[in-house]
Amino acid sequence: MAADGLITIPSSFGPKETMDRLEAEVKAKGLTVFARIDHAAGAAAVGMSLRPTELLIFGNAKGGTPLMQENQEVGIDLPLKALVIADAAGRVRLAYNDPHWIAKRHGLGAAVAQAVDAMAKALKAMSAQATKSS
Repeated sequence: MAADGLITIPSSFGPKETMDRLEAEVKAKGLTVFARIDHAAGAAAVGMSLRPTELLIFGNAKGGTPLMQENQEVGIDLPLKALVIADAAGRVRLAYNDPHWIAKRHGLGAAVAQAVDAMAKALKAMSAQATKSS
């Protein structure tokens, strides 16, 4: 885990394919996709340029509600989000907030530790599926 709680992993695919793969994996796991935001398209719409930058917002009430029952303020960090970017050199990365960092940020205790662990494990697996060639 990075000091700021952001986990970033390189992708073997282009930005659109990485995000498409992540979205497909999220849906295959039975999670809800709430939004897919193309920041580069938004920039283009106002006459500005931005390298590929796309955000996926996803989750489910079964996973997130126990955390919010412990501390409602965790709702600022839920549902989960994943960002796919391409840097100036064309390298593509997928980033997301580590659920353990979210739990620590909001002072969540042992009562939800199992849910946080499950969330972290699922995010790691989905991210690997989205970024690694088989």
